[in-house]
Amino acid sequence: MQKTPFQKATSYLAIAFTLSAFLAAIGCSGTSEINDDGAVPANASVSDDTSAAADDTSDTADSTSTDEQTDDSITEETGGAATINVVAVGDNLVQTRVYESALAHSDDGTSYNFQYCYENIEPLINGDLNIINQETLICGEGYEITGSNYNFNSPEELGDAIIDIGFNVITICNNHVLDKGESGLSSCLNYWDDKMEEYPDVLVTGIYRDYVDMQNIRTKEVNGKTVAFLSYTENTNGYSLPDNSELEIVYTSQEDVIQSQIEAAKEIADVVIVTCHWGNEDTYTVTDGQKDLAQQKIVEWGADVILGTHSHVAHTMEYITRSDGTQGFVFYSLGNFISAQTDNYNIIGELADFDIVVDENGGVSIKNVQVSPVITQYDDGSLSNLRLYPYSMYTDELASAHGLPYCTSSTSASTQIWGMDTIQELFSTSVPEEFRNWG
Repeated sequence: MQKTPFQKATSYLAIAFTLSAFLAAIGCSGTSEINDDGAVPANASVSDDTSAAADDTSDTADSTSTDEQTDDSITEETGGAATINVVAVGDNLVQTRVYESALAHSDDGTSYNFQYCYENIEPLINGDLNIINQETLICGEGYEITGSNYNFNSPEELGDAIIDIGFNVITICNNHVLDKGESGLSSCLNYWDDKMEEYPDVLVTGIYRDYVDMQNIRTKEVNGKTVAFLSYTENTNGYSLPDNSELEIVYTSQEDVIQSQIEAAKEIADVVIVTCHWGNEDTYTVTDGQKDLAQQKIVEWGADVILGTHSHVAHTMEYITRSDGTQGFVFYSLGNFISAQTDNYNIIGELADFDIVVDENGGVSIKNVQVSPVITQYDDGSLSNLRLYPYSMYTDELASAHGLPYCTSSTSASTQIWGMDTIQELFSTSVPEEFRNWG
């Protein structure tokens, strides 16, 4: 007989008590358990106020900054204080033409050389924490490689490639996690578990094996400080887990769960970073729902940084002041990291570089926020030789050779316009001047 939700939750709690005692005995690192008093099942009832269905605001969201940018970055831990340098990018959207470019540049014609796609950007992935949203599943053997139509599964070489270029925090909570169903998501978790065993410095976060696993907050020790990571998605493309599934995905509408997790994370970590896969695609607009969730809730509850993704367009960013006068920071969307999209606003992403400063009293501030463009380049209307360039390496010659003007799948003629002036105009639309880095 299938258990009722109450019986299932009760069974999970019993398992949680047993597991927590075991974990305490063995001194398990990398996760920290939420106190059972604050634990809420991910399938519990949620508040009526969601972040998804809010009215849009102006094309460029207003940005505010009450915290002065500093010129010098502290790099050493002194007297209990520490600075953590963070590099963050948006959606690693490995569509068909992306992995075909990797295949075309392999030595044997059968494997995938993603190094070709990413090599120009690798020198910039040099923070203490390097964070990426892995938009597509990597399910491994037995699953077809696919790259379109809400049906994404990337080659296994992709995971090694993004780790090799320096990413050490990989979030997988996004709208594509159920593209291959429950079994595909389980296989993807197996894949990343193997990678974390192979690369001990790498943390993959965002999806939980079950309710007990959801109580274990993912953390990393960086420069003597503990950093916690939490991840939420607005939707999963209309797919849902079976009623009897033990896997847990936390949605942005589950505000009671989010608050509980953030408050628990604050108890065991010096810094809390939240990733939110949210908002509307292909627009510079930040919705009122996103602003409310960020400003009135997530930061107020204790998150220090929000890294937004999903829009495939670079969005604005701002400091948020809490009711006690302290501040957090939100990047509403970092846009695409890599993709095979064919509108000009989709192929300019954000690379964010900033410092998290923890003072001697445990106060956290975000300093030295610098955001630079990352450009997806391809050579013709067929998107041949698709690869990334930082703006610092981009030239008029590359711009004039871009295949975008010849793509038949672009939304309109206006979105096929390309050049250095276009890059500067579009990037300036989303990124406030005080944060822009053209270097």
